[in-house]
Amino acid sequence: MSTGSPRSRPGPADRATTGAGTPAPGSSPDLRSEHDGIAERLAVRRSIDLIRRGAYTAFVGLLAAGMAGKLGYDQWLSTRATRFRGPPVFCYSALAVALALLAIAAWTFVRARRHMREEDAQFARMRSLRERLELDP
Repeated sequence: MSTGSPRSRPGPADRATTGAGTPAPGSSPDLRSEHDGIAERLAVRRSIDLIRRGAYTAFVGLLAAGMAGKLGYDQWLSTRATRFRGPPVFCYSALAVALALLAIAAWTFVRARRHMREEDAQFARMRSLRERLELDP
């Protein structure tokens, strides 16, 4: 389509000036640079990476907790004649690892939520800048 066509939409450069050739009220270069900086920061959502890492850590922690439970069952509740009768070192070690991993997962989820709140605030600011700069049709 040609630029003179009534069906074409004016681009940001066309909307940046009013009819008299003066800049539109919200088309400051500072606002545009702030918009571009926020968009660049939001291109990589750090909170999503932290949630993924926390999910993996929680899964491994649950596996370690299950292993600790099985070792505890074999230590204290098993009726087999060949059960392990030594000190419950492996059970306590697995339980310590499980608790540590689950604590790390909880801390990671808290960090992810904090990053998510910051990203939501930045996204709201970017949307208001896009509205002021008239970038969205």
